[in-house]
Amino acid sequence: MRDPTFGIALGGGGARGICHINVVEVFDELGIRPKAIAGSSIGSIIGAGMAAGMSGRDIREYTLELMGKKGSVANRLWSLGPASMRHAAFGFRFGQFNLELILDALLPSALPKDFAGLATPLKVTATDYYAQSEVIIESGDLRQALAASSAIPALFMPIRMNGRIMIDGGIFNPIPYEHLLDDADIVIGVDVVGGPEGDGKTMPSRVESLFGASQLMMQSAIGLKLRMRPPHIFLRPPVNRFRVLDFRKAHEVLAESEVIKDDLKRQIDMQVELYHRGLGIEA
Repeated sequence: MRDPTFGIALGGGGARGICHINVVEVFDELGIRPKAIAGSSIGSIIGAGMAAGMSGRDIREYTLELMGKKGSVANRLWSLGPASMRHAAFGFRFGQFNLELILDALLPSALPKDFAGLATPLKVTATDYYAQSEVIIESGDLRQALAASSAIPALFMPIRMNGRIMIDGGIFNPIPYEHLLDDADIVIGVDVVGGPEGDGKTMPSRVESLFGASQLMMQSAIGLKLRMRPPHIFLRPPVNRFRVLDFRKAHEVLAESEVIKDDLKRQIDMQVELYHRGLGIEA
């Protein structure tokens, strides 16, 4: 009997998506290399690292080094050049930060420039703003695709790709696991969208209500997909208390979400056993 193949879909959720690193580490600990990877927003970035051959430890160390040291991010952005700084990160108009330039400065050198340089096939989701549809990107400029998938509305500028205007892939598909169901025997989906938390009485700020409404819409889409065709394994790490831009809390995100490791290993064992039982019945 052959072992099953695995596909993994990493969802969007800003800084909450740092917890995806724990999932990558489980794959490393079990000696599993996915047959295919899909990602939306922050999930596409972590997925790209995995697809490039980076280990979970590699991604963890790079992330903590980047986010943990005061001034590290600012220094990297400054490498873009003083004339580009205003356009890259410190623009005066909210929603006009250039994510392509930011990612070019922050992403690890292990990531190739093009999809063709990846060791594992990667599907990156973006949203075509005017076509009102999801776009799956599997070839071409990798960094541009990651920027398009992560271009959160009202925070980053939309990305122009092939003459089209792209925004955050999570708008249409927060966890693109269904694009892997025909590519692998066992598919894992990881949801880090989260949702509004509170006492039910406190009035949210304008920014909180903006992001909270987005979370509610994405959770509605996820719920519909799960009812129609769920993945074999579906995870919701306990990272809801973290905000989209809490990247400086990377240590906390990783620590609080580490509990999913044992659960994921148990579910993988169960799915592998079910897979082999199915092969036995067919034989």
